[in-house]
Amino acid sequence: MPRRRRIYEGKAKVLFEGPEPGTLVQYFKDDATAFNAQKHALIEGKGVLNNRISEYLMLRLAEVGVPTHFVKRLNMREQLIRQVEIIPIEVVVRNVAAGSISKRLGIAEGTPLPRSIVEYYYKDDALGDPLVTEEHITAFGWASPPDLDDMFNMALRINDYMTGLFMGAGLKLIDFKVEFGRLVTDDVEQIVLADEISPDSCRLWDITTNEIFDKDRFRKDLGGVVEGYREVARRLGILQEANVTDLKTGEPHAAEVEESTSEK
Repeated sequence: MPRRRRIYEGKAKVLFEGPEPGTLVQYFKDDATAFNAQKHALIEGKGVLNNRISEYLMLRLAEVGVPTHFVKRLNMREQLIRQVEIIPIEVVVRNVAAGSISKRLGIAEGTPLPRSIVEYYYKDDALGDPLVTEEHITAFGWASPPDLDDMFNMALRINDYMTGLFMGAGLKLIDFKVEFGRLVTDDVEQIVLADEISPDSCRLWDITTNEIFDKDRFRKDLGGVVEGYREVARRLGILQEANVTDLKTGEPHAAEVEESTSEK
């Protein structure tokens, strides 16, 4: 297996140079973090499930016209993606109160919101990814007004589609976080969905019982994190026969690659 240069490592994924110019290999780790990485654990099998779930959702979204960085899944833990310039803004869409909005505004978790609410967070671990406004984003040049319009409209489109998709699987989409990047093709710049969509970045509750099947199982010490993620995959028709043991290892090569100080 060829040795590839490590480009960037985040909390849950590693990016390696791709086989062709303009591509990267995205490797999904088993690391679980919460509270700005103050809480950390290794949960065997999480990366495999996130890889498969994110692949499935990226493909479904592309079918309804949402442009993404996803090219194809390479193996159990890796995806081939297009290299993009990541916009340093996390876009959060909320349908039901949970997490930080409940704490900030004193709204009980599980309260349906009057309408879907879009929030923006500046991607900076040292600052704790602070909540920012459209004025901050455009004033500091993190994204232009047209870029922001594209991100806002795509986030709501993603929300509309995934709400129905998950409802069909017996799940409520409480909220989710997405990231976007600038992709340049033939001198034409386009805003595309990047990063991942998985139970690491979505809150997913059972539509009847409100049982949690997302990273809140880790945040709240509920246990059964892999089992929760596996249930999401099962309901979506992914890895129908998989068990926890099957998910502990993926097809390797990321452990063998050269490390580099290069940044994304």
